[in-house]
Amino acid sequence: MSESHDVSITLPWMQEGTSVFLGQLASVTDDELRGPSRLPGWSRAHLTGHLARNAEALARLAAWARTGVEKPMYANRQQRAEEIEQSARQPASVLRSDAVSSARLLDEALEALDAETWLSVVRSAMGRAIPAIEIPWMRAREVWLHAIDLPGSFIDTLLDDAVPALSQKPDCPAIELTPTDRDRTWRLGPVGAQEMTPVLGPAADLAGWVTGRLSGTILGDGIPSLPRWL
Repeated sequence: MSESHDVSITLPWMQEGTSVFLGQLASVTDDELRGPSRLPGWSRAHLTGHLARNAEALARLAAWARTGVEKPMYANRQQRAEEIEQSARQPASVLRSDAVSSARLLDEALEALDAETWLSVVRSAMGRAIPAIEIPWMRAREVWLHAIDLPGSFIDTLLDDAVPALSQKPDCPAIELTPTDRDRTWRLGPVGAQEMTPVLGPAADLAGWVTGRLSGTILGDGIPSLPRWL
């Protein structure tokens, strides 16, 4: 079984990532919350609103798995974008409380699942059919990608998840990712490609790049452009 489908691993990742994020949120001032994040066009308030709405959306998937009544994450991309904008405009105190309460909502929704309902099939925001057992991994990706520290085994699993998804995109270049702090590599792009462009760097930076969290310039000059991961 993949680590991303092992809740004994992904639930602790999710909970630790949530704790780290909420700790960061508590440490910033209200003025800093309105300031720009590292994501282009988003303030820290947008980032916080995004994670709150993501928790609610994943709780809907957990409810779908438990009840059998279809509850999509979002009606469409426009709804998702509008909800994030609305959340970002909330007073700072409300936004902080929202981040905490939505995380608790997701915890409770996941706690209600059992051995049978964890295997119920739902759909991700991209329309992919997934077992509910993947929900904690989806949340762990979100909270850790927006937190400072990434545990080593999490990064490897994130690369295992992102690389095949990117490689299926028709415009994905042939690249060999070589982490300077690992003894393995990951291959991006068409299967059987004869010429691979080597890209080296710390595993955390490579993971940040392939998931669109960091610019390729952090890895050096002449780094190819990648298609969107999700």
